[in-house]
Amino acid sequence: MSLRETEYVIRIGSSDRYRHLHIKERGKVIFFRIQYETKINDKWYPVVRYDTTHGFAHRDLMSLDGSLEKTPLFNQDYNDALTFAESDLKSNWKYYKMRFLGVNDE
Repeated sequence: MSLRETEYVIRIGSSDRYRHLHIKERGKVIFFRIQYETKINDKWYPVVRYDTTHGFAHRDLMSLDGSLEKTPLFNQDYNDALTFAESDLKSNWKYYKMRFLGVNDE
């Protein structure tokens, strides 16, 4: 069995980063965890995480108060779910940050 692990971190703002980990077997993603984090007072906080930790692809939305909202992804092909998750975090991280901080944009 040949597993290939890819992991990296990208800075996306002055106090924001995107953490990426996925594992492939024979060209198919069998596990992934990607997370957007923001730095507040020298501490990194997870804001949004997509992963397959519980045996299904899902999104965890965190709040500064520590609460968490879990939403399953309907597409259970992990390759497609990872592509969707990457696109969502890279496109919407500023929205997620405002939500995390409790800033109402309306």
